[in-house]
Amino acid sequence: MADLRTQVLVVGGGLAGLAQAAHLGRYGIEVVVVDQAPRAAHTDAAYDGRTTAIALGTRRILEAAGVWQRVADDASPILEIRITDAGRPVQLHFDHAEVGDEPFGHIVDNRLLRLRQFELLDDLASVRHLAPAKVTDLDLGPGLATVTLDDGSRIRAELVIGADGRQSFVRRAAGIDTYGWRYPQSALVLTMAHEEPHNGVALEHFRRTGPFAVLPMTDDADGRHRSSVVWSERPDRADAFLRLNDRDFTAELQARVGDWLGAVATVGRRFVYPLSVLQARRYTAQRLALIGEAAHAIHPIAGQGLNLGLRDAAALTDAVVAAARLGLDIGAPALLSEYQRVRQPDNLMMLAATDGLLRLFSNAVPPVRLVRGLGLEAVGRLPPVKRFFMSHAMGTGGLVPRLEDDADAA
Repeated sequence: MADLRTQVLVVGGGLAGLAQAAHLGRYGIEVVVVDQAPRAAHTDAAYDGRTTAIALGTRRILEAAGVWQRVADDASPILEIRITDAGRPVQLHFDHAEVGDEPFGHIVDNRLLRLRQFELLDDLASVRHLAPAKVTDLDLGPGLATVTLDDGSRIRAELVIGADGRQSFVRRAAGIDTYGWRYPQSALVLTMAHEEPHNGVALEHFRRTGPFAVLPMTDDADGRHRSSVVWSERPDRADAFLRLNDRDFTAELQARVGDWLGAVATVGRRFVYPLSVLQARRYTAQRLALIGEAAHAIHPIAGQGLNLGLRDAAALTDAVVAAARLGLDIGAPALLSEYQRVRQPDNLMMLAATDGLLRLFSNAVPPVRLVRGLGLEAVGRLPPVKRFFMSHAMGTGGLVPRLEDDADAA
């Protein structure tokens, strides 16, 4: 491939990186996406068994990128959230009708979301997607950044965006340190069919071995009701469950789901993902910004991981588009410093919240269980506090990236 010159180079073709390219491309910013895996691998059923809870605030970000319109018909709304602790009856119940007409969010299949993002990028004239292509060298010069690919070609850009995940090559090449820890848990992820409709209800059941979540999905092509299950267990137990035959696994699943959805059955493969926290000590370097899991990764207890990455992409789009329209340097130190100032506190706050929740609800000490049970019930009885928690579940609390109106797009 011949050498290229572009305004922005996005390294990584995951959900956050593709959304970043879509945002910028909608405003006519020249973008090259370098993706190590071929497209077919990303959209294969064996690649990713996860779904994503897209909060209301994040849905609006995806609408601005032109992505949501392509997945909306296959996204299941979350109308209620029920929280239980250690097998007790529902202790906290959120109903979207208490805060407005919009659902808390939607559950979307990651594979489908990725496929629709690829389709959108194909329609954006200023975006070029290179896959498979691997970055082997990164030179962050004062005037331009230069990336070398595995075929020897080079791409020069005013700004490099690292969206290449937890093991980010870009982050390491820029000399950015991280900190974090592993949890004594793995997440067993699967799609479940069930007899009764879920009616838009999401369940979060806190168990001693970790949270067990049931998330509403759309019915499949045969009309079967479906939900996504994110089941946290000790790593050895998660691996053991993964190896069970279908009959025995279904029995274990049914025992944890209970009978509120009728008889259940697994659909497709089961996946196991180790759970950990990662935080980059800084999100920027000379002509470089990190987004998504290249910058931060959290426990999935609140389903906020990708939402944070998409907020990163939106905030960076705000800054880059504003600078480009004024003819300013889109990789200037002041711009990157402002991006970090806006995003790092939000991400750190969510890390602290999810880690605190996990430690609180994984504690089996009787006094702690009593206090948290009383706390859950108290939240349910205090409307202002309850509305506060619901607004954060919807992703509408705190600092929300502005994004330009579509009408102003180039």
